[in-house]
Amino acid sequence: MKRCYLLLKTALIACTLPVSAQSVPDATTKTVCITHANIIDIINNKTLPDQTIIIENDRIVMTGPSRKLKIPAGATTIDATGRFVMPGMTDAHIHFFQSGGLYTRPDALDLRHVYPYEKDQQWVKDHLGDLMARYLACGITTVADVGGPLRNFSIREQAAKDSLSTNAWVTGPLISTYLPPNLDKNDPPIVKVTTPDAARELVRKQVPYKPDFIKIWYIVVPGQPAESTLHIVRAAIEESHAHGLKVAVHGTEYQTAKLAVSAGADILVHSVDDQLFDNEMLQLLKSHQTVYIPTLTVMHGYKRAFTQQFDFPAQDLAYGDPFMLGTLTDLQHIDSSVAKFSYKQLRTLHHVPSEEDTIMLKNLKLAQDAGINIVTGTDAGNIGTLHASSYFTELQAMQQAGLTNMEIIRAATINAARGFGKDKDYGSVEKGKVADLLLLSKDPVQHLDALAHIDTVIHRGKTIEAGKLLPVTPAILAQEQLNAYNARNIDAFLAPYSDSVVISDQATGQIMMKGKEQMHQRYSSLFERAKNLHCQLVNRMVLGNTVIDQESVTGMGNKPLEAIAIYTIENGKIAHVSFISPGKK
Repeated sequence: MKRCYLLLKTALIACTLPVSAQSVPDATTKTVCITHANIIDIINNKTLPDQTIIIENDRIVMTGPSRKLKIPAGATTIDATGRFVMPGMTDAHIHFFQSGGLYTRPDALDLRHVYPYEKDQQWVKDHLGDLMARYLACGITTVADVGGPLRNFSIREQAAKDSLSTNAWVTGPLISTYLPPNLDKNDPPIVKVTTPDAARELVRKQVPYKPDFIKIWYIVVPGQPAESTLHIVRAAIEESHAHGLKVAVHGTEYQTAKLAVSAGADILVHSVDDQLFDNEMLQLLKSHQTVYIPTLTVMHGYKRAFTQQFDFPAQDLAYGDPFMLGTLTDLQHIDSSVAKFSYKQLRTLHHVPSEEDTIMLKNLKLAQDAGINIVTGTDAGNIGTLHASSYFTELQAMQQAGLTNMEIIRAATINAARGFGKDKDYGSVEKGKVADLLLLSKDPVQHLDALAHIDTVIHRGKTIEAGKLLPVTPAILAQEQLNAYNARNIDAFLAPYSDSVVISDQATGQIMMKGKEQMHQRYSSLFERAKNLHCQLVNRMVLGNTVIDQESVTGMGNKPLEAIAIYTIENGKIAHVSFISPGKK
């Protein structure tokens, strides 16, 4: 097998061609006019028909009925007849220092002996631009990183200069009552403090970086109840407020959240999941004007990774980083003695939905009905919660909790801007605000799935075709079809292939399948039969427009099926696949 693989590598080097770079439009016209649009007026909870929006540079300078507004000479005009315009969305809870992959939180799952944590961290740094583009492609024009290394501040500066990066609201290391193991010690994302003075000092240390807010990790562990560290939390909040900074607090228990809000917390970054809200708690949240970010789905990401029970939504397969998504199924080929636990045994302990899930949904509805400021956040970057692509899943969970589409849209836009004190510039389609807009083919107030696939994004006044933001490379195409194969999702599996794809046996030249229709028939049947199907990528080599994958497939018999697959890419699609014997994937 190895000899065949090396010979093939040598033979293909001479005949491969480089992949052309993907271009992204970058409008240079200073004035843009969107005409005849239906504007989602989230301030007044209504839709305004046949409106014109005039944008100069990065700001909205005028909105009004199309029959009344005159288009400036020389402006670029976008005819939005029949389309809907709403503000760009905000994911108000993400972490840049986490990749979303299986190896990104060694304090939760320590697989450093399998895949070094430093490698995961380097991946995050190297692919920051791609991460930002994926957020824009999903209609998310702003993200709030609620705690990470000091390098967060340089990420914010870089994002502000790049028209293909989201707006970034950031803070530095979490001020914590608990120190998790195995994370970066050189530029730590989490710092434990044990005294009020130490908490105040850590706030002051961040002030020169001009954080958008301060974050406290208010953790309860056995032997350390919330009351025992409240004086530390209170000191951090007082010091932050003295510098004019809002404070976000991680407090997922009823008592912890109650103490934090009473001490002055401005933002709760997670749901309370151990007890239903009573009137006392609801009135406390409302009287303190506390922001409530439910992050309903993040624990589901952990559970599905730890138990290898996946229900990857279409958004993850289409918009998530394909390489990080690919790591999530790795436990199926990591020996349990190496992983130090059995994912099959964990299935008996974790159930979806759990009791905590139900409590979170009910508390969200109670908070919404009580008039509390609800803001959408995913906690993206955690294991199984992929950056950008996880957002629509969170919106669907909010809908499941009973929120209306307009309430969800507000949570994703104006509520976030108000909650973080940024509503002067963001959150609605109004004169004077930054021109971060989404052009939609369907009305999101009537159809939430209008937010699942965004056609056009206007970011800081520049018009971007969302689909062209996602990179298409041979390696990505090969990885996307591999991910969908492991997810047994036939539509996502076929998406990277050309309609006229040919699949053949390398040794004999025999055509095994031709065209997507035959592939659909063959693989649909396989996905239905083989419930434990899993393809491990053993090795990959990319040579121009050709990808050579060494694969090991389990779930189709008693022994793994070893194969080498050669993917040839033409015009941005997989046009030909050759398998080297025994070669049936």
